[in-house]
Amino acid sequence: MLVIGAGQAGLSAAYHLKRLGADFAVLDADQRPGGAWQHRWHTLTMADVHGVASLPGMELPEHDPRVPARDVVPDYFTRYEERFGLPVIRPVRVDRVAGESSGNLLVDTDLGRWRARALINATGTWRTPFLPYYPGQETFRGRQLHTANYEGPEAFRGRRVVVVGGGASAVQILGELAPLASTLWVTRRPPVWRTAEFDPEAGRAAVALVEERVRRGLPPQSVVSVTGLQLRPQERRAEELGAYRREPMFASIEPDGVRWADGRFEPADVIIWATGFRPSVGHLAPLRLREESGGIRLIARLDQHTPTTAARDQRIQFVGYGPSASTIGANRAGRVAALAALRSVEAATQPVVA
Repeated sequence: MLVIGAGQAGLSAAYHLKRLGADFAVLDADQRPGGAWQHRWHTLTMADVHGVASLPGMELPEHDPRVPARDVVPDYFTRYEERFGLPVIRPVRVDRVAGESSGNLLVDTDLGRWRARALINATGTWRTPFLPYYPGQETFRGRQLHTANYEGPEAFRGRRVVVVGGGASAVQILGELAPLASTLWVTRRPPVWRTAEFDPEAGRAAVALVEERVRRGLPPQSVVSVTGLQLRPQERRAEELGAYRREPMFASIEPDGVRWADGRFEPADVIIWATGFRPSVGHLAPLRLREESGGIRLIARLDQHTPTTAARDQRIQFVGYGPSASTIGANRAGRVAALAALRSVEAATQPVVA
C-alpha cells in the first residue's frame, strides 16, 4: 500500500496505517518534512495562520506566535515522523498511476516503479497554483507572481502593486503590503465578509457545503469560499489605509498596468495573483477518475460523514481533497482513508470461494 504525500493529511493517514499494522510506504516529493508549510512566505508567522491542528497522537508543542510558520510546522512534522517511525521515502516525484490486469496499481516515479493494492492520495494543492489568463498578460513589463512565489512585503516597498483574488491569502498579503506600498485589490466577485464569530457549528456547516460538491463529482471549492473573510487585528492598519476597497476585475493587461472594459486604466509595477490552487491529481489521470462535471466524485465506505473513496476506483482514497483540505478535516479523513484502504487490500486478497 502507498501513501502519496507527507503533509498533514498524508501523515495522519500514515499514523493510522501504522497502528493498523499495514504494510505501506509514504512517497513524498519534498526534500525534507513539512509539506506545503515549508514553502510559505517567511513573514507568515504562527499568529497569522488560521490554525494548525495537532496530528493524531502528538500535540503541536507550544510555540512563539512571532516565529514563521514555515519553521514551526516542518519541525513538528519532522519529530512526528521520527516518533512514530513512519516509512517516508523522499524525495520521490510520482509521475503516473495506472492499473494492471492483476489488480495492482502501477506507480511510476523518478526513482522507479512501485506496485500497490491500494493508494491514499494526499498530494494537496501546493504544486498546482492556478494562474488565469487575461489579454495582454504577456506584454506586462513589471513583475508578475503567484502567491506560491511570494516571499514577503519588503521587495515591493514603494511599488504600485495590484493584488488579484478574493481569498484569505489576498487579504493577508494586502495587510502586509499596504503600510509600505501602494496597493489595489481586484476580485471577480465582491468579497463576502464574515462578522459573526466562526464557531465549531459554523465550521461544520462550511465543510458540509464543500463535502456535498465532492459527493456530486464537482470540482471542490476552498472552505474559505463558503466561510467568508474576516480581518485580524494585524490587518486593521491596512484597512485604515484603504487596502480593502475592492475593484471589479480588469479586462486586460498592458505593458504598464491594467485596463477595465470601460476604458479606465491603472498603472502597476507588480501583479500578485492570489488566485488559489487546484488539486494536484494529474498523476492519477490514467485511472480516469474524473466525472463529466470535472471533479472526482468521492463516496463514503466506512463513515457516512467522511467521503474519501474514489467512486470510479475504490482502490484509491483521497485525503486533503475538498472537505478534508483543512488541517482538522485532514486528520479525520486520514483515519477513515486508512481503514478503507486496508479493507480494500483485504478484500482483494481474499480467496474466491466456488
